[in-house]
Amino acid sequence: MRRFRNRSLAALTALGALALSGCGAEAHTPGDRAAPGPSGRTVTAHQLMRLTTVHEETGMTLLEGPVFGADGRLIVVDVTAPPGKPKVMSVDVRGKKARTLFTDDRGAYTSAQFSPYDGRLYLSDFANGEIVSLAPGGGDRRTFFTGEVGGARMQPDDIAFDRDGNLYVSDSLGLTTGEARGRVVRVDRDGGAATVLADGLAATNGISFDVGYRGLWISELTENRISYLPVDGRPGAAGRHTAVRVDGGVAQTDSIAVDADGNLYQGLHGRPAMAVYDRYGERLATVEAPARAGGLESATNVAITPGGTKAYMTVSGPAGGYLYAFEAFAEGIRQSNGG
Repeated sequence: MRRFRNRSLAALTALGALALSGCGAEAHTPGDRAAPGPSGRTVTAHQLMRLTTVHEETGMTLLEGPVFGADGRLIVVDVTAPPGKPKVMSVDVRGKKARTLFTDDRGAYTSAQFSPYDGRLYLSDFANGEIVSLAPGGGDRRTFFTGEVGGARMQPDDIAFDRDGNLYVSDSLGLTTGEARGRVVRVDRDGGAATVLADGLAATNGISFDVGYRGLWISELTENRISYLPVDGRPGAAGRHTAVRVDGGVAQTDSIAVDADGNLYQGLHGRPAMAVYDRYGERLATVEAPARAGGLESATNVAITPGGTKAYMTVSGPAGGYLYAFEAFAEGIRQSNGG
């Protein structure tokens, strides 16, 4: 069985090859601050439900991309689901029930988010270097963007939308070779022009706008850092800079989300936990699954209920793919849903 710790460097590579070959939460007041210190407090998430078990065909399961739809259901993707198994699921978090929204025989979908422009559900297909979209009900699959950008085909990991519906992609180019060739790519909302906004990144993974849409928070998996990239076009705006260096030990920086107070929720691959920072880089808390929860090795992403503080974290490992819940530090907004 493949080890989850090697998800990005091995499992996604293997999954991409497979696809291409055709085949109790700690009580606190939302918005309060952590105790002083470099690591902040510990918030224990509680298990809500198991969504998947390890797939015999791929040797693993890996949940990602949680995002709430207009109907209140939570959309979750399983990156390593084989053909015929649910690759996109719709979850009733109150009733603790899930149903298949979409599957196919080729894609490895690593994130999901609804567009503010056309209301469709967009997915990044890491295996095929494409961005696809679905109708909210899971049908009408369309290829939104495919092909080369700046002379190279993308390895899209996560996505984020600006207010106008233009799409921003964390391109993990170079991930499989260990080269710092990662990029941030902007695709016009009609799927036409694509522009490289930043390059030379170390396995670009998470991407999310800040609260004011002035810049992008970007996590770089193989350097365990969060960078900030201004994108609002202000005269004299500086380029990207390292904003946070994540002390992850054996864990690496995965997806990233932002709440209404501007706090960053940084997923960790290699540990079933998330690191929470304020916008100035202060470590507020570590949200983690209970120590007794064995067989879990990563917490990739989180969705916070729009206008509420209930957060749902995707956690995976040899024990399966789960949703864990906790109280967020502030209310959920678009940037804490699928970014």
